[in-house]
Order: sequence, then structure tokens, then C-alpha cells
Amino acid sequence: MDTIEKFNQHVMGTYGRLDIVLDKGSEQTATAEDGKEYIDFGSGIGTNSLGYCDEQWADAISAQAHAIQHTSNYYYTKIQADFAAKLCEQTGYNKVFFGNSGAEANECAIKLARKYSFDKYGKDAGRNIIITLVNSFHGRTLATLSATGQDVFHNYFFPFLPGFVNVEANNISDLKAKLAENKGKVCAVMFEFVQGEGGVCPLTQEFVDAIFEECAKDDILTIADEVQTGIGRTGALLTSKLFGVKPNITTLAKGLAGGVPIGACLADEKCCDVLTKSTHGSTFGGNPLACAGGSVVIDRVSDPQFIAEINRKAQLFRDKLAEIDEVEGVDGLGLMIGVRLKTKKAADILAKCADNGLLILTAKNKLRFLPPLNISDENIEKGMQILKNILDN
Repeated sequence: MDTIEKFNQHVMGTYGRLDIVLDKGSEQTATAEDGKEYIDFGSGIGTNSLGYCDEQWADAISAQAHAIQHTSNYYYTKIQADFAAKLCEQTGYNKVFFGNSGAEANECAIKLARKYSFDKYGKDAGRNIIITLVNSFHGRTLATLSATGQDVFHNYFFPFLPGFVNVEANNISDLKAKLAENKGKVCAVMFEFVQGEGGVCPLTQEFVDAIFEECAKDDILTIADEVQTGIGRTGALLTSKLFGVKPNITTLAKGLAGGVPIGACLADEKCCDVLTKSTHGSTFGGNPLACAGGSVVIDRVSDPQFIAEINRKAQLFRDKLAEIDEVEGVDGLGLMIGVRLKTKKAADILAKCADNGLLILTAKNKLRFLPPLNISDENIEKGMQILKNILDN
């Protein structure tokens, strides 16, 4: 029985997998079991932020594994304390809760927002509605699916949790109307600066400003889901900095630890002490291995020169895409890139790219690139040439 047969016999079929068995990787190139090499423009859906097996990152995790790999959160560890301090210092937040995924980070944010209003206004006030955006994606747990504003994810798993109201993205009138309809009942507005799974669709500056202006009027918390956009992906440590705002809560995951599971819920001075003993928890949250990997990532991404290189490479991608006639347009920010095609189907192009040694992603009807943040110019050139050859034929 080969790897794929064994996999399909024993692993639930929840993914549409390509017939590729990845075996190892180096920098921005993955190598399959059969020896074929692939330039990776997907980085594990934006997770291998420093590429494959970055030496400093691997050494840090290896050293931590030889020291202590896990302990429950009934105890303290220096690595978690150091990482939390570094993360809060670089992002400007007061405190963080660590989990294992973006969904967990968003679950924490939902609980935090509801408890903030419960504590301040009382149970009888019923301030528990969280406004989210149409076309959003916040995770696959029942609460985060309930928060997600896409009907395509809302089958099979009924009933969903109450307390979520959707607003059309970039529609200020709809935002104001839904806030008015639910006045006194809304505890938070939750949004992605760029809707990743929704098709790499950025919010406008005007809409983001309106969220913060309206929320300030009624003590409504702002929650930025930066699971996909955060940690340098869009050309800043946090995308909120590009929009000139600071949400009360920011959630992170994906690229934060460079390829090992992590989730983080950052809270400002207004709500950082809301979750008290026994109100939330996570067995593996703040795991020493994840904190060791995350510390390396934060050190790298906090370097202004590293950020400058992300933006330079982002422009290189866009310049190359502009040379391809089949490309109708490019959306996104930084190295979070959505490519609109004129006539061809994104899913077909993904498969052809894989056949030719290039790994990409799709989002709705767009090609999606989330390459390693340190991708080389050489691999950008090679990968884009593969794409161009496919789109030109």
C-alpha cells in the first residue's frame, strides 16, 4: 500500500488533496516523496512564514525540545513569558492568551467580548451580539462558523449559535443600520482587514474608520481577525498599522510560529483583564515549542529591513503579474495576493501549476499567493515564469 492509499484508508476525507506526497523542504522549495521539487507560493496557507526548515527557527525548536517540550498551564515557563513579552511589546498590546489555531484565537476573542459587556452592563442587558461581515471567515468550530458570513460553510451543522449579525463589507450604511437595529445589544464588531478565504478582498479605509467611529459611540469592542493578515503578511507587523487604527482585540495564528500550531488573542488595556481564572483555557496553549518558533519569527518580522523586503517583493510579484495578458487584476496587500483571471478557472490553473512544479492556492474564483515572507527573488522569477507559461497557453 503506498502513502496515498494508506492515507485515504485511515484519514477522514475532509480535504480535496492533490496527488502529491510532500516529504521534506528547504527554504521556499518542497520535495515530494518521488523526488520532484516544487516552488511553494502557498507556504502551508500562509503558515511557513520563514519557508521550510529555516536554520535559526529549526535550531530554536530543537533546543527547546531538548529542554522541555510541554507543561500544563498550571505552571510557568520562561519561554512563554519571554515570547508573550516580545509579542506584546512589538504589537503594542497589554496581554495575550495563547491557543493552538486561528479558530481558537477567535473563540477567545468572542468570549472576551461577551464577558466584557456581561461584567460591565450585567446579564440582563443582553449585550452579546457580535457583528461580523458578509464574506468573512473566522474558523470551523461551531462558534467561529456561526461568526463566519458565508452560507457555503453553513450547511450540515445546524443549529448554529445565536448572537451574530452580518453586515455587508465596505457598506457603511448597512453597518450603521445594523448597529441601530441592535442598539444596546452589540458587544463587538469583528472583521478581517483583508478577507482571505472570502477571495482576498480588502476593506476600504473609509469602512474601517466607520467601524471605529461607530463602536466608540457605544462602548463596543473592535476585534481584528489577523489570523491570515498578521505577522508581516501584508507588509506590516499588523495590518491595523496600515489602516492607522488599533483594535481592542487582535487575533493571530498561521505564520506566527513559522509552521507549528499556535493561536494568540491580544487585548488592550480596556479588556486585557476580562478573562480571569477558570473562564478560559487551553491544554497546549503557550506550548514551549510553539513559543520558541514564534520568538524567532517575531525577531525576524520586527526588523524594519525585513518588512521593507516584503513590500519590495510584493511589488515584484505585481510587476510580473502585470506582464500576463490573462491576468485581469490583482487584489490584496503585501504578500497576500489575489489574482483575478479573465477567462480561465482558478482551480484548473492550480492543478496545472502543481504538475509543473509550482504550489499555489485559490480563494473563490481567484488564484491566491501566500508565499514565505523571505521568498527569494530567484524563486519569484521561476514561479512566475511557470505561471506565465501556463496562462499564456
